[in-house]
Order: sequence, then C-alpha cells, then structure tokens
Amino acid sequence: MFSSVLIANRGEIACRIARTAARLGLRTIAVYSAADANALHVRLADEAHLIGPAPASESYLVAEKIIEVARQARASCIHPGYGFLSENAGFAEACAAAGIAFVGPPPGAIRAMGLKDRAKALMEKAGVAVVPGYHGDRQEPAFLKQKAYEIGYPLLIKAIAGGGGKGMRKVEKHAEFDAALEAAQREAINAFGEGRVLLEKFVTSPRHIEFQIFADGKGNAIHLNERDCSLQRRHQKVIEEAPAPGMRADVRAAIGAAAVTAAKAVGYVGAGTVEFIANGAGDLRPDGFWFMEMNTRLQVEHPVTEAITGLDLVEWQFRIAAGEALPLTQAQVPLNGHAIEARLYAEDPERGFLPSTGRLAALQLPAGEGIRVDTGVDQGSEISTHYDPMIAKLIAHGPTRQAALEQLAGALARTVVAGPRSNVALLAALCRAREFRAGAVDTGFIERNAVALGLMPQGTDRAAVAAGVTRLVEQDRQRIMRNLDLDPDIPASPWDANDAFQLAGPRTQSMTVLADGERVVAEIAFGSRRTSVAVDGAAAALDAVTFDAPDGVYVLRNGRQTLVRRVLLGLGAADGAAGDGLIRAPMHGKVLAILVAKGDSVVKGQRLAVIEAMKMEHALTAPHAGTVSAVPVIAGAQVAEGATIMSIEGEAD
Repeated sequence: MFSSVLIANRGEIACRIARTAARLGLRTIAVYSAADANALHVRLADEAHLIGPAPASESYLVAEKIIEVARQARASCIHPGYGFLSENAGFAEACAAAGIAFVGPPPGAIRAMGLKDRAKALMEKAGVAVVPGYHGDRQEPAFLKQKAYEIGYPLLIKAIAGGGGKGMRKVEKHAEFDAALEAAQREAINAFGEGRVLLEKFVTSPRHIEFQIFADGKGNAIHLNERDCSLQRRHQKVIEEAPAPGMRADVRAAIGAAAVTAAKAVGYVGAGTVEFIANGAGDLRPDGFWFMEMNTRLQVEHPVTEAITGLDLVEWQFRIAAGEALPLTQAQVPLNGHAIEARLYAEDPERGFLPSTGRLAALQLPAGEGIRVDTGVDQGSEISTHYDPMIAKLIAHGPTRQAALEQLAGALARTVVAGPRSNVALLAALCRAREFRAGAVDTGFIERNAVALGLMPQGTDRAAVAAGVTRLVEQDRQRIMRNLDLDPDIPASPWDANDAFQLAGPRTQSMTVLADGERVVAEIAFGSRRTSVAVDGAAAALDAVTFDAPDGVYVLRNGRQTLVRRVLLGLGAADGAAGDGLIRAPMHGKVLAILVAKGDSVVKGQRLAVIEAMKMEHALTAPHAGTVSAVPVIAGAQVAEGATIMSIEGEAD
C-alpha cells in the first residue's frame, strides 16, 4: 500500500478521497487554487499547496504544477478524482515518468475510451452494440448536417471528449442544426480543449443504465452491478439509484457481460463506468441496450454502488493501483437493498437551471441512519463561477426502493441552503412524483413534467415576503434598542419611537421592499405584544425560515428562496423592472459572444448574446421586438449577475 497521496482535485471528491486515504493510513496532500485557499478539502488534508489562480486552466488543469508539488511533497501516488485531469492520458504518463503511481487506468485505456468516436468503433469491433449514428473523422459543418439528415431527427450532437452534458445538444429539426453544432463545438473546446463531435440517433424513451466495472493488473475484470441515471436535465444527472428499477437478473447479466467485454477490450485496470442507453418504452430486455461511452474514472454517483455492495471503491482503487488483485469474484459481489443519490446544486431551476453563485449564508445538511452526505463546502463557503456548482450529494439507503425514497425525501426536508439558490425544491418534487416512485422514468422525464415539478417561474411567494419583512422589522427594533442601550429582550415602551405608535387610530405602517427584484408593499400592524405583517392579504408564513443577508433577508419556504431587501433611495430602474428594455446578465459569467450590434433590428426570441458560467453556455434572447440602442460590453468580458449587456428600444408585448 502507498504511504501518501496527492489528490489532484477539489471539492467533495477531494474530501471523499481524503477520508478513505486517512483511514488507510496515507498522508494526504491537497492542492488548491487561489479561490480555494479556505476550502474544506484544504482544511481536511495533512498538507496543502497553492498551484495557481482561480481559473482551472491555470491551476487544476496544469499537470506540470501538480507533478512538481507531488515531487516536493514526496507523494507516492496521485489520485485524480473525477473531472479535471482524471481522463488525461498525458497526465497519467507524466506521473509514471516522475516515478509517481497514477491511481487510475493505463494511458492506453484512457486514450481508447476517452474519445467517444474511437470508443464506439472499438466496441463495434468487440461485438458490443452501439447507438446508430455518425462517429467518423470528417467534421465539416455541411457534411455533418448532411449526415444528420440521413440519420434522422431527433438526434444528439455530442462532443467526443469529456462528459457531464457539456458540448451536447439535442436537435429536433434540420433548421436548428447549424446553431446547435456551433454551440456544442464552442462549449466542448472551452470545457475539454477538443471541438470534434459525433452524431447519435436519439433513442425514444431512453433509460441511462451504467455499470461500475473494476479490473486488476492480473487479467481479472468484474462489474459491481448497475446504476440507473435516467433522471436528467440538459443531459446532466440529477438523481441516480442502484439497482435499476425493473432490472431482471438475465438483463443484468447481459449488460454486465458487455461492460466487462468493453473493459477487457482495452486492457483496462482500475475503476471505470460503462454507460448504456436502454429502450425504456417497455420492460428492460437483454437485446434492448446500446453502448454509449465509457468513463475511465470514478463517477460522481459511485456512493450508491458503495451503499448496495458495502464496499469502499476508493480503497479498491488504491489497492489495485498498488498492484493487488481484485478482492472478489463476480459471484461474490453483494447486492443489498436500494440506494438513491440526489445532487444538490447551486442553481435556479425556475430560470432554466442557471448557475447561482455567492456565499453560503446558511448550510444545514441532514444526518441520520441510512443517510450519507458527501460535500466539499460548509457554511460560509463561496460558490464561484470557476467550478462545478455542486453543494453536496445526499445518499439514502434502505431495504427497499420505497424505503430509500422515503429516507431521501425526509433528508431533503431537513436540508437548508441560503445565499445561492438551490435545486432542493426540484429534488423534493421528484421524490414525490408518482411516476418516479413507480420506477416509470426515462431521460426526458424532467423536461416532460417541467410544470408539475415547478420548473417555470412560480411568481413571488407573498407569505414568504411577509415573513422576510417581519424579520426586517425585528432587526430595526433590536437596532434601536441597542442604540438606546436597552435590553432587546425587554418589550418596548409604547412611548418609544420604534414601533409606529400613534395616539389615535390603528398603529400601522407600510413598507416597500424588493422581493427578488420585484417591488412589493407590506402592511405592518403593531400590537402591544406582537407585530403582524401581510403582503396583498397574505400573512407571514409560519413555516418560513429566515437568515440575514448582507443587504436584506433570505427567506426559505418549501425549498424556494426569496431575497427580501429594503428599497433604497435612488435605485430606480436598476432594480430590474420588467419591460425596461435592458438585457441583463442572469448570472456571473463570461460574455462569449455578442450576436447583434447597436442599431440592429431584432425580433422577439432572437439570440442576442451568449454567456458562459461553470463551463456551460446560456443564450440571452430578445424579450420583444425593437432596435438595439446600446451594447456596453464586449465579447470576453467578465460580468456580474444583473449587469446590463445591451438595451433594446421598442414596445414590449
């Protein structure tokens, strides 16, 4: 076994690896960017080293810096985690050249499976069925568009490198192909440094089934059962579970054998995941699945496999990298109960899953029997634009699928996130969804049920706003009491000037606030013992939880967050009133492209600009027809949430 490990990653996976390494007695060495100086993974490690500024391209993706730190720290191995350099064959070779063990597969296996087009060709040769499409070398846009027409719509454009839904676009119509191809290629180059793509026929009612495989250096390879990752949004996984609902033993054996064949075909060693698309229109069948890709690393969702097998997959990685044989045969692999994982993200599901950034003003994660939480942040941590917006993974394990679902639903109910917006309400809605509880889902489930899942703007929660105003009023009272050098816990005198006391008539007061940018008037009634607040007749919600914000109050209710702020003198149009003709940045990010110029005429829905945040692109469109009157930013500029990108003169609908 190794004596020390440098963890070439950050966030929850770095913390996850550090825990197992510490249990095995390894000295843990962390690396961090300037943005992560106070990160949880830095504090957990035995030692930590700065490797560069915030952008990953200047820190976590610079192999030379990481290997130099490993040399200086006398690391006996490097664990890449997932993402960043985990599937970089050159990095694996550089580790070997430096005399440092790479906790991952051989460089040849990474290369063979790292590019999806080559992997598909290899699988065809090995006799594993692949999704119909085009995965050749020619990349001219006109040629690809012709191949798309031949394949038929709908289809997927997919980057040949990387994963996580980046560089992927679903195309419904031939007329949409050009824009989708351009966006997919640009996003792929930015995320992976590789812009080539392949085309895949979109399988109707697809289910995403993947198998965890392990192989050692002695020619042995097995699988550790499957995971179902069909609940996705924008081709990114949201909830994963093991085993897959409706999986029969004969189907598991057939797909598992194909996964092991794939691993052996490339001389694989270590942990990997072979991903398949299965026809979800009916029961899973031994002949109803197709190879999609192989990830030559550990997966985000590996905890559900650990839960049903009772195994520590990171420990297996270390032992196999150290030259040990697989500890189990295929027949010895356990399968106990059911596990479900929910990915808790800093994002806004009501606004197209836009990333949400900022400091975690409050973070309360659940605990209890059958619940596991993997996280790389804690209260006070900053969610930045530079990295993936994951806050935590919540994993529930129970004797049955229904028991695990109930565990997860309860865990989500106890989860509190304030500051950045989160997807906790969506996750809770998915746990309650009748079809999901019945196991009847495919990769289009979330998109199909967007309205029922609350993925459209829900409007302002008046009762939550009233709760926020109640907190603001209490802040005022406490501040005045402190200024008067009085005990804030002692009820105020009716003669104090802090509670709108009047000699005649009811003691009431109006307060105008901004609720997520919307101007709202609250009516405040001061009583002898309590203050009551109402907004448009809605009383303050008793089930709301409030947290102080730098310029207001965060109100959490039913998994949704409302920011209630005072209206300051002179704010005016900057508050973001609808219909003002200003196109604002919906999140912090980088302006990738400005698609129109001052003086251009635009129509409603026309693409105006493209902003990138956390390696994903987001198009800004015209809310109404008009003429572009100003474009105060340029391509390449970094912008803050709410910054004006351009203005349009013309009548709103």
